[in-house]
Amino acid sequence: QVQLVESGGGLVQAGGSLRLSCAASARTFSSYVMGWFRQAPGKEREFVAAIRWSGGSSSYADSVKGRFTISRDNAKNTVYLQMNSLKPEDTAVYYCAADAIGGRNFKTYDYWGQGTQVTVSS
Repeated sequence: QVQLVESGGGLVQAGGSLRLSCAASARTFSSYVMGWFRQAPGKEREFVAAIRWSGGSSSYADSVKGRFTISRDNAKNTVYLQMNSLKPEDTAVYYCAADAIGGRNFKTYDYWGQGTQVTVSS
């Protein structure tokens, strides 16, 4: 089974930065896509970014392009989301997810972390 453990969330002021981590265990992920999603109160869970373990190609939501960077450390089975220039509208619970195929629809992802709260104050 796949277990995903997230860390790095917290409270930050607007314009600040946070780095989220997602450590995967009990499985190798060379053929998987790792994604970050977020969900704000009263809103649908939305795609943020994704990266392929193999090759490292990545994709970003338009709302975070130029501000967020997804990366991975294959040796550590860990995916990171570096979030810079944070805005209050980035406030949400952020989830790490894994899927054999990948995409932008959260419903297609098979494995999920517990979520970590990111709050950006103005």
